[in-house]
Amino acid sequence: MRLAIISDTHMPRRARALPEECVRRLREADAILHAGDLMELSVLAELEALGPPVHAVRGNVDSAELQARLPLTRVVEAGGARVAMVHDAGPADGRLSRMRRRFPDAHAVVFGHSHLPLLEQRDAFAIFNPGSPTERRRAPRHTMGIATAEDGAVRFELVTLD
Repeated sequence: MRLAIISDTHMPRRARALPEECVRRLREADAILHAGDLMELSVLAELEALGPPVHAVRGNVDSAELQARLPLTRVVEAGGARVAMVHDAGPADGRLSRMRRRFPDAHAVVFGHSHLPLLEQRDAFAIFNPGSPTERRRAPRHTMGIATAEDGAVRFELVTLD
């Protein structure tokens, strides 16, 4: 199963839009994961219109409508693997161990908030931040993630969009 992973789109601020390559990869995926900070309900609707099922969690700047509609955390079953999602995974120090304790039955945790891409793995557990396709902040590039989930394992890939 192929997952397209984005976070921190912060749309429609300043009339920004998802890059074409990002939209193409979202359409081609079996499912879309958004790790929060969509901002407006219209962004969720735009993602849902692309075709694949959308699994999202709420972020700290999401509208009241999104706050009411989206959970703080969720777990997605994909290819026999359990992928947990949360917007803010907390401070970098000890993050992998903290996420493993918070989601003990997950194979991986996808998160956002910092806009900084990250893949950290230990044993058969991973944490992944796809960065942002629209608002890079301190990151050098706009990014997203692709994950392949099969046979109970998840493999992540960071995709540079510019």
